[in-house]
Amino acid sequence: MFVARWSLSRAASVSGSVSGSFCRIPVRTCSGKRFNVPLSAEFVARVSGIPTMARLPHQDTADGLDAAFIGVPIDTGTSNRPGARFGPRQIRTESALLRAYNSGTRAAPYESLRVADIGDVNVNVYDLKDTCKRIRESYRKILATGCIPLTMGGDHTIAYPILQAVAERHVPVGLIHVDAHADTSDVVLGEKIGHGTPFRRCVEEGLLDCKRVVQIGLRGTGYSPDSFEWSRAQGFRVVQAEECWFKSLAPLMAEVRAQMGSGPVYLSFDIDALDPGFAPGTGTPEIAGLTPIQGVEIIRGCRGLSMVGCDLVEVSPPYDTTGNTALTGANLLFEMLCILPNIKYY
Repeated sequence: MFVARWSLSRAASVSGSVSGSFCRIPVRTCSGKRFNVPLSAEFVARVSGIPTMARLPHQDTADGLDAAFIGVPIDTGTSNRPGARFGPRQIRTESALLRAYNSGTRAAPYESLRVADIGDVNVNVYDLKDTCKRIRESYRKILATGCIPLTMGGDHTIAYPILQAVAERHVPVGLIHVDAHADTSDVVLGEKIGHGTPFRRCVEEGLLDCKRVVQIGLRGTGYSPDSFEWSRAQGFRVVQAEECWFKSLAPLMAEVRAQMGSGPVYLSFDIDALDPGFAPGTGTPEIAGLTPIQGVEIIRGCRGLSMVGCDLVEVSPPYDTTGNTALTGANLLFEMLCILPNIKYY
């Protein structure tokens, strides 16, 4: 246990502030260890400074962190509208609106965990297989420090190499997959790796505990009468969007928590799970999707689970003319931070 106190002081480099500005820095009174605290718009204008996720400090590695935001800027695996490679950058820009506390849940993540933005994976935009290798190696290093990664995509291909790295430490992993699409295709245009195939590859490699996999929000037209037959055959729980219409998803998430139990869980959230009326800036939109409220209910419903990583993928800024899709993504990522283990709630 620790007691946090607020001190008003000139911001040191750990706070990521502009020299000469002021910010509140919480301190562990029992150890003197400072937490990273986002710049506050009370003291530094949102339009100032270098954009990092939630205006957190940037550092090069995950060393010393409990959780880290990291970008994976690729759309090489995209099958329709490109642009997701610019997703992490735009999410960071829109995240300047975020503040330090969750008013809905009273979570205080920056009084609980040491968090920073550790930049982007150095991807190869010409070679998807090489990019997957780079992602896997980067996440091995992140996870080796004990840090929980919170990922900004990028297209959904990235979930495959991330889960390869996660499963090396936490095999097998439970999965909460929020999406319009099952992403369990085998081969698309002759290729086995792309944003429509990651979870088929994960099952083939034994990365997932199939009895602890739930897919929420699936919908749209398909290539067969039952596009989700393969998922059900593996033991996944499939919750189609039609089952979510006009409902709170809190009761569903109570069932999901029971299904996940005490084992490790990864959350993968494709922004196209939301109806394109709310989140048009994505590559493969499908009508009649989830609402942002339901998206928040799903994430908050993960509180208490043994979360080992999360991602928010498929934000495509070229189709996001107002920035609202990226802003929604930034808020969902903040909600993910707020449900990690050991978060303090007032």
